[in-house]
Amino acid sequence: MATISGVGLSWRSNLSQIPSSNPSPSPSPSSRRRVFSPIKMAVSVDKKNFTLQKSEEIFNAAKFVLLSSPPSPKALSRPSRRCSGSIRLFWSSSSRHSWPQLFLDHALSGYCKSSSSQQKDLHSPLVADSSCFVEELMPGGVNSPVRAFKSVGGQPIVIDSVKGSHMRDVDGNEYIDYVGSWGPAIIGHADDEVLASLAETMKKGTSFGAPCVLENVLAEMVISAVPSIEMVRFVNSGTEACMGVLRLARAFTSRPKIIKFEGCYHGHADPFLVKAGSGVATLGLPDSPGVPRAATIDTLTSPFNCLSTVENLFETHKGEIAGVILEPVVGNSGFIAPKPDFLNALRQITKENDALLIFDEVMTGFRLAYGGAQEYFGITPDLTTLGKIIGGGLPVGAYGGRREIMEMVAPAGPMYQAGTLSGNPLAMTAGIQTLKRLKELGSYEYLDKITGELIQGIVDAGKRAGHKFCGMYISGMFGFFFTEGPVYNFEDAKKSDTAKFARFHRGMLEEGVYFAPSQFEAGFTSLAHTSEDIQQTIAAAEKVFRQI
Repeated sequence: MATISGVGLSWRSNLSQIPSSNPSPSPSPSSRRRVFSPIKMAVSVDKKNFTLQKSEEIFNAAKFVLLSSPPSPKALSRPSRRCSGSIRLFWSSSSRHSWPQLFLDHALSGYCKSSSSQQKDLHSPLVADSSCFVEELMPGGVNSPVRAFKSVGGQPIVIDSVKGSHMRDVDGNEYIDYVGSWGPAIIGHADDEVLASLAETMKKGTSFGAPCVLENVLAEMVISAVPSIEMVRFVNSGTEACMGVLRLARAFTSRPKIIKFEGCYHGHADPFLVKAGSGVATLGLPDSPGVPRAATIDTLTSPFNCLSTVENLFETHKGEIAGVILEPVVGNSGFIAPKPDFLNALRQITKENDALLIFDEVMTGFRLAYGGAQEYFGITPDLTTLGKIIGGGLPVGAYGGRREIMEMVAPAGPMYQAGTLSGNPLAMTAGIQTLKRLKELGSYEYLDKITGELIQGIVDAGKRAGHKFCGMYISGMFGFFFTEGPVYNFEDAKKSDTAKFARFHRGMLEEGVYFAPSQFEAGFTSLAHTSEDIQQTIAAAEKVFRQI
């Protein structure tokens, strides 16, 4: 039973009108024999003093790198950074050390070798001369903005390893993980069966750039599971899937405009960076520089859960709207569920206006139910995007839908889209093994059970401590806000006390619990989470709520 909990918000879905969360008409004999039980983690959770010293060193090293040869005239023309703080990188004309080895020496040992191989204490008084130049390796030290902890403050953690429901950072701190690599790790991190299958596949090669049978296997699994998909195209990310599906909707309808919802994130393609959620919301950026007006002029927006605005947009732009795209459950503004009649009304409105309904299920696909949000809610869109879970932790994306629409895609039709690594054997293998596990008897019932216990426990703890707080969940996806609620859209979510969330996040880190480092991101449970994980998390929340 899926529940949304919080002050003024309590809705239990009418499951009698929705297909079962396990689409298989009859479990296989192996499924009958193997009734689901949670995976036991393989790491200890002994309490230790919390420190992020190594995380800080490595994070800073990601932003600064030793120049192993004299700086170029171009580099010299820019303001140089001198060695400072705990980063001590040495360069001289006689140095012949390669920077990767020096980086490892620094990051793992806390030392950096000079040209004479003499080791220096990183925290000793700074020694530098005019030959010490550094440059940034990665913007902000990360490859995706939310990882930099900008919205919660404090030192970002650098992960060393993951297993089951737990993760360990480079300082040896262990965490119960509710990010799950931002959703893919639904059966747990580093699953033994997935790893074994990947090892076998790698013996044949990592990428072919040509068809392979594994693509057929995963395609058949996706088509049989997701109600709207009759044909599917694999790509390499959720962003790429949404780019492709937008072009396809416009090609099929010969119309230019698209409706998206405020706070919904569909990747970083130009047409979607209008009132987007996710990292854009986390960093407080209303739009992104570099996106020309011409790229967004045909993007129309509406508040989530607001039908009157959608109706007005169709009336104002009659005959111009190709489709409506949305996260059926918003996960990129925090967790925001649709009102009971919202999705059904969108289905009706799009049909009446000969427009396409597009579900972005990159996050909800195979998470709310085996057939995604569309199975859970009983609403079948025209097109669907997928990602995350279908790659089992490897880079992947997909879009699919009705056959007559998908036959527009090249080479079957004129709408062009291609990808070098699309359908690569490693992502296909991890996806196949992950979906096999999700079909086992009791998987989604277990996710619903533990997530319900988690959210109810955290909400109760927050309220007992006197905080304005509400929380929501469906199956293995959840969210909570430091506001009274209810939260129906991004404007409601922005009423949250983000400063208090930041203190809560840091406190939970110190207690060994890792939530997404933003008030505006959903959380995830997995089949690897145990009852002990849930109770430990609730106990930690009780303590932190009292402290903040």
